[in-house]
Amino acid sequence: MLAEIVAVIDSIGLTVMRLLPVLLILGAVFAVLSYFWACNPGRPWWCKRELVTDLVYWFVIPLFARYARIGLLVMGAAWLFGINTPQGLIEFYDNGHGPLAQLPMWAQAAIFLIASDFIMYWLHRAFHRPTMWRYHAVHHSSEDLDWISAARFHPINIFFGSVLADVVMLLAGISPHVLVFLGPFTIAHSAFVHANLNWTLGPFKYLIAGPVFHRWHHTAADLGGDRNFASTFPVLDLMFGTYYMPKDKMPDAYGVSDPIPASFMGQMAYPFRRSGSEAAGVRSPEAQTSAR
Repeated sequence: MLAEIVAVIDSIGLTVMRLLPVLLILGAVFAVLSYFWACNPGRPWWCKRELVTDLVYWFVIPLFARYARIGLLVMGAAWLFGINTPQGLIEFYDNGHGPLAQLPMWAQAAIFLIASDFIMYWLHRAFHRPTMWRYHAVHHSSEDLDWISAARFHPINIFFGSVLADVVMLLAGISPHVLVFLGPFTIAHSAFVHANLNWTLGPFKYLIAGPVFHRWHHTAADLGGDRNFASTFPVLDLMFGTYYMPKDKMPDAYGVSDPIPASFMGQMAYPFRRSGSEAAGVRSPEAQTSAR
């Protein structure tokens, strides 16, 4: 047992050490870019009112997602394929299984990106329904939206909104190495779409999500708050009627109507408060839109 505890502590330390240079690089890159191409000129990201809270998310959420993903994958493999020995589970996690795991890495990555984005599009829409909104509202609570806000997700939102999609793809046969291969892209792109940039991406705006596309999603419900659900490919929003990118206009106000605590622990407890969004009569963006 002691060896397992030490291994977990080492893994946590390694994850933190890997994140530090990533955060420094992202911070420097977006500081320069937003200086020249800010969507909403004003205070820089390092003067953000809830900077400490967002930094805590950047270290806590990746660790939670990592162990939740591994745990679900182990349980799923044991249930679906009858793999119940430590060595068998390790081999499964290292190599994947079935025909998909035999494809070249680039092909597996393409399948993963397209299929997982389709799954997460619908999961994202589900989190905008009244029952699940209180968990997702934490992500929308940032009024100073910037790249550092990208990790602000309640663990329940992460668990049902992305971890489950990843586990489904892994159990379908995609190699876990694909997640490692796509990791830098996923982190950079998530920071990019939340960054304070006025980039619409021009003719490529339908191919890949950009800052203006996603920043509209963080606005009020009567603007884009119930639109632009795709994480990577906006064509999904085009297909299902939720695309929103008005010409010659930029989003300029973010956050939610229900007051959400600024601290990390306060936001962890927020969805379970009786005075939360449902008790206060504050409806989710999708519910507000359907009521009009």
